[in-house]
Amino acid sequence: MHYETCISLFVLTVTSVLFIAYIYITNTDPKRFRVSKNICLNNQFLWKVEITKTLQSLQLNGISHRGRVLTLDSMNPNVKRVEYAVRGPIVQRAVQIEKELKEGVKKPFTEVIKANIGDAHAMGQKPITFFRQVLALCSYPALLEDSKFPEDAKKRAQRILEACGGHSIGAYSTSQGIECIRQDVARYIEKRDGGIPSNPDNIYLSTGASDAIVTILKLLVCGEGRDRTGVMISIPQYPLYSAALADLGAVQINYYLDEDNCWSLNITELRRALNAAREHCNPRVLCIINPGNPTGQVQSRQCIEDVIRFAKEEHLFLMADEVYQDNVYAEGCQFHSFKKVLFEMGPEYSNTVEMASFHSTSKCYMGECGFRGGYMEVINLDPEVKAQLIKLVSVRLCPPVPGQALLDLVVNPPQPDEPSYATFMKERTAVLSTLAEKARLTEQIFNTVPGITCNPVQGAMYTFPGITLPQKAIDKAKELGLVPDMFYCMRLLEEDGICLVPGSGFGQREGTYHFRMTILPPTDKLKVVLQKIREFHLRFTQEFS
Repeated sequence: MHYETCISLFVLTVTSVLFIAYIYITNTDPKRFRVSKNICLNNQFLWKVEITKTLQSLQLNGISHRGRVLTLDSMNPNVKRVEYAVRGPIVQRAVQIEKELKEGVKKPFTEVIKANIGDAHAMGQKPITFFRQVLALCSYPALLEDSKFPEDAKKRAQRILEACGGHSIGAYSTSQGIECIRQDVARYIEKRDGGIPSNPDNIYLSTGASDAIVTILKLLVCGEGRDRTGVMISIPQYPLYSAALADLGAVQINYYLDEDNCWSLNITELRRALNAAREHCNPRVLCIINPGNPTGQVQSRQCIEDVIRFAKEEHLFLMADEVYQDNVYAEGCQFHSFKKVLFEMGPEYSNTVEMASFHSTSKCYMGECGFRGGYMEVINLDPEVKAQLIKLVSVRLCPPVPGQALLDLVVNPPQPDEPSYATFMKERTAVLSTLAEKARLTEQIFNTVPGITCNPVQGAMYTFPGITLPQKAIDKAKELGLVPDMFYCMRLLEEDGICLVPGSGFGQREGTYHFRMTILPPTDKLKVVLQKIREFHLRFTQEFS
């Protein structure tokens, strides 16, 4: 090794040691170093500095040395901009606490209750019997000879297997999805929408709704500078949208829902957001979530008509996220699909407005998140673009075939003359009625707590209450480098073992604070969660008053 190289390495080593010492002493947060905050039992924040080990990244070869090909500085900058609050720092800390509890570390609680995500089965919801029977038969066809399985489940499994390559759900399907399942989806949509036709060629099966949403956004995002595609999303929003837009380098256009009017959508606000965005980008897409996540509102038919008119007038592509379409609880509320309203408004709209709508097996009464089943239906898509869409979905070969099989059962459940119908309807009704009860319970209890205001949970699986935080708490959060509602939620996790997502992860108006909580825990556990949040909020408020 040359003398000059030795000197260089010595200087680099000394510099690195001094730099590390400087960081620990001053708590400096340089750009190439990531600082993460963990909260200990005594509620004080300990700073843990994760140092990029420069020397380990060097590959010495003779007199030359080379760094890694992929580093934080050389990676895709869009990926670094991606944030996904639903599984962010709070959830990561919750996982750490669970490990600590298993290791015998003493906490003021015995379990972590994860009310941060809409994962029904993880929260104790039981699978629908018919769905799991058919999936079991599809997974292990030898069970078709077992008399314990009802005949309608066997017939359904046989039909699905006959549509699979080699009669196995372990085989690839066509990239758009198994044809007979797409036909069943089209029939389901026709029945849901009162007979309005649905073409199976416009149906694309997907890995949950998320996969389809990102696929459509990939088609839509283009341009540079002021011509870059702008995508209108509601605030508060589901972080999939902001994450996907960051990843694709699109421009996020925020329009705010009206919290004072049960999180309603206002066309005046849409127009304000659109006009402001045209100063710096090319707005091309309008995303709607109905029923709403995280806000739980259900849009009226009049609102949907107004949105469709707005999209037509402003030449916007509509994306209708309708994965909670069975989750409607509030009296006087009803789910209206965007497609149904679009076609009932007449050819002026149904022949011109471009739209994609999305559904999933993960929500509603099914809650089968892990199977990753879903679909999208596209309306008025240019035939040449459809060819490109087929090419794009072909790259990932096909959606999970077990998820496709499950989707087929969702859109084609047991019929009244079949042996599994009674049990299916009993289980479906029980899930939805229990969710409706928990939606009312959540609203009622939160609205008894000074400093918490909760709109009616009209639909979906979440509540998004506003919280009033004392100025001292806000100042303390800023001192620690935290958003105030993140500070609030992290304290709640550390003191009571309740895992929520701060409202800042979904977006909110400046100066307001919220958290999102799922209503999925069993009723008895939900009551415990609500009571713990009540007690914590009062204690937290008193501490910082």
